[in-house]
Amino acid sequence: MFKKQLVISLLSLCTLGLYSQGQDYKTLNHLSGKWKFSLGNKSDWKDRTFDDSEWDDIRVPSSWEMQGFNGYDGYAWYRKEINIPEEYRKESLVLELGYIDDVDEVFFNGQRIGGSGKFPPYYTTAYNAHRLYAIPEQLIYFSGHNVIAVKVYDDQMEGGINRGNVRLLAEKRPLKPFLNLQGEWNFRTGDNLEWRYDNGDGKEWGKIYVPGTWENQGYKRLDGFAWYQKTFVANDNFENDRVVLLLGKIDDLDEVFINGIKIGQTGFLEPGNRQGEYTKAYTQLRGYLVPEGVIEMGKKNSIQVRVSDFYLEGGITEGPIGFITQTDYISYWRKKKENR
Repeated sequence: MFKKQLVISLLSLCTLGLYSQGQDYKTLNHLSGKWKFSLGNKSDWKDRTFDDSEWDDIRVPSSWEMQGFNGYDGYAWYRKEINIPEEYRKESLVLELGYIDDVDEVFFNGQRIGGSGKFPPYYTTAYNAHRLYAIPEQLIYFSGHNVIAVKVYDDQMEGGINRGNVRLLAEKRPLKPFLNLQGEWNFRTGDNLEWRYDNGDGKEWGKIYVPGTWENQGYKRLDGFAWYQKTFVANDNFENDRVVLLLGKIDDLDEVFINGIKIGQTGFLEPGNRQGEYTKAYTQLRGYLVPEGVIEMGKKNSIQVRVSDFYLEGGITEGPIGFITQTDYISYWRKKKENR
């Protein structure tokens, strides 16, 4: 079933930024080659200061079965130390890890930056998912010692970081939020408009990493409605200018609330829509101008994102995720138009 162009700009709600944009990267460093490697699973193996000098060396990308660990199914960890020059501070950095068989969780300097698949006991493979994980700037030691740690679970046959490019990338012409909301969000399947007032504290909410497809995080074959929720405290940047909420790319349609107030939407989310009315909105960046008075300074604010997916991948699939000033947002699109 094909998707037709049907993107709605809600001008009355000051919705901005439904522009099509493919991800465009440049390579900064190739990270293929020798990594440190250990079978097993311990929580402190993610830590930046952990001593991995006694670990085995392994070549990446390649299955661990091809490198002396034939027949092993289960948990293993990879670690790699990298130096990131000060000149990269102006970039938006992304870690590419190719394809991993079957499940992974990735840490940068001890902090989780993403994952694909589900570990046991709710095992779900993601062996065919291309791994691209944005690295939040606040986690990086520029001109210093940085550590990538990758926890992997293999269920059968070949395992590990086994194919594809393994690189440090930078987005070309990135949108850089002043408040980055990439990371763990609350998540629940189903649909109820009363959830726009929910702060995500209830046991009905699970956890999901944003950005990332929900299929690669344990929700295989989920087509239909689901909700995301995230809280934040407004800092001084919110007082200096109007702000835009960046929600990257969403597959397929969305409706967005802050503190229960609708700030924008893309497409029609009513359950009765026919498949022929579906859109190409999944290719477009979301940027919603927040109406004045919606965000409360110095208090906990809540974002709720209602998502409808029709088939294939679903959810908040790509970044950037966070808040940017209206001035910087407009400047970005003007420069992008000039460079076309």
